[in-house]
Amino acid sequence: MRTLFGPAGLLVPAVLTFAAAFVACSEAPPPPPPAEAQRLEVQIPRADGSQQPAFVILPAGFDPQGEKRPLVVSLHSWSGDYTQRQKELEEGTVERGWIYLFPDFRGANDDPDACGSEAAQQDILDAAAWAQREYPVDPDRVYLTGGSGGGHMTLLMAARHPEPWKAASAWVPISDLVAWYGKHAEERYGEMMRACTGGAPGDSPDVDEEYRKRSPLTWLAEAAPKLPPLDIAAGVRDGHEGSVPIRHSLEAFNAIAKAVGGEPVTEEEIAELSAGPEARLASPKPSDQVEDAAFGRAIYLRREAGPARVTIFEGGHEAIAAGQLDWLARHP
Repeated sequence: MRTLFGPAGLLVPAVLTFAAAFVACSEAPPPPPPAEAQRLEVQIPRADGSQQPAFVILPAGFDPQGEKRPLVVSLHSWSGDYTQRQKELEEGTVERGWIYLFPDFRGANDDPDACGSEAAQQDILDAAAWAQREYPVDPDRVYLTGGSGGGHMTLLMAARHPEPWKAASAWVPISDLVAWYGKHAEERYGEMMRACTGGAPGDSPDVDEEYRKRSPLTWLAEAAPKLPPLDIAAGVRDGHEGSVPIRHSLEAFNAIAKAVGGEPVTEEEIAELSAGPEARLASPKPSDQVEDAAFGRAIYLRREAGPARVTIFEGGHEAIAAGQLDWLARHP
């Protein structure tokens, strides 16, 4: 509200003067925008009447009546939930003046309602829609990103529900749950997948269907013409010193490339880069030898096809916040 003052020297009857003074006192100006970013725990309604917990971070100077801002929907990892912190990404998002949303989408992947289920997908859609109702969000700049299990969900959401996202960035993602189960069958991740799907691959047609429909590779080729700009990135050491082999990223890219008539990464190139943590391409292309300041790492492979880009960089099972935000910012 604004306090309005009349012209100097104007004679006003006493009763009107009193009324004006009362209004001026009762209509106090709103408090100034916060000087620091605010991290708020919120509850987002679900269609079934339950509540989805989430965290929202509003940038310093945020004005609920102010200009519309981009929204970053950031997804937690495989074993995480909405309480997980991604501080570099959080800080980089709000430094740009964007709103950061971190939904729960059914928590850790140890329950049938988690791990890419229809319920988990709907939670992410509900969270993005809720934020647009509650805050001044630019509907044309809603972004999606995640790493590891969050990368898995970023790929799945981009393929199954491409419409809300201006751009998406998936880091060290799991694209094929059957293949990933094969690597971790006797470990905790294997136990978690059995809990989500009802068993191991091959146990029954119903179990196999759960693995199929929760895997991004099932959907990426068909969705390719409608995908938002999609960045896929993985550290070359992952799968050797981390849990997700780079083949998951390269095969996700290849599904898109083949669908749009682009050039896939060859099986020979995948094998070369997958050979060990120090592996390199025997004959890299010019695009594989670029420098990218946002990554700040050596790049060993970079290819583009249609809406997709894939990068294999020097690193392991990790996401680089500056790289995530750089890709999103390229698509205003």
